[in-house]
Amino acid sequence: MVEIKSKREIELMREACKLAIATQRKVEEAIRPGISTMELDKIAEDFIKKNNAIPAQKNYPHPDSRISPFPATLCISINDEVIHGIPSKKVLLKEGDIVSVDLVVLKNGFNGDCARTYTVGKISDEAKKLIEVTKQAFFEGIKFAKKGYRIGDVSHAIGEFVTKNGYSVVKEFQGHGIGRNMHEDPAIPNYGKAGKGIRLEPGMTLAIEPMVMIGNDDILELDDGWTIVTESGNLAAHYENTILITEKEPEILTN
Repeated sequence: MVEIKSKREIELMREACKLAIATQRKVEEAIRPGISTMELDKIAEDFIKKNNAIPAQKNYPHPDSRISPFPATLCISINDEVIHGIPSKKVLLKEGDIVSVDLVVLKNGFNGDCARTYTVGKISDEAKKLIEVTKQAFFEGIKFAKKGYRIGDVSHAIGEFVTKNGYSVVKEFQGHGIGRNMHEDPAIPNYGKAGKGIRLEPGMTLAIEPMVMIGNDDILELDDGWTIVTESGNLAAHYENTILITEKEPEILTN
């Protein structure tokens, strides 16, 4: 069941989302060659807690109960890591890396979710294009994130744009509804058929998140049970915002 948020709930969502994107800015400012991903994680956690909120991804349970909960504030995925990379003192960023940072803030009982892919120093033209296409795929998708359209319209637009540019989307992971819970209905794949799925209504809050790879769409899960990488070793990028369906254009809450 897809929850329609009240005006008060939407205001609380805006607060959580505002803090989420402010946290992204703090992380972006700190990115440089030589910094560890654990240092970036600490910057984010300290900033979130300073603003009377909770890093929602920390201790988030894995679907498989045999695997430990996610141990950090940020998912930091480097180069061929697609999503859910675990921060580490041993992992240092280096010139030419691309770094996807996914974070969720829980404030006043509501979640704000966003992801960005950043560059470390000078990167290849191939990496630049991947990041640009991934970001634009989000904006192609939300052209259809309006009252009366269906989830499939959003999914189809994202997938078509990515494929047209010669890349692949991750099919095993997808966007989602969001609110009091980090993951709510509906599921929002990054590919699909137009005209299918639930109809969008004002008051829905959604996390739309293209995950895009160079080459084919095959992925692997690392032994930590969390980190997802491209099977080919090619680069991947991630771009996500929490949005609100309104009577007119969608509102990007993590803008």
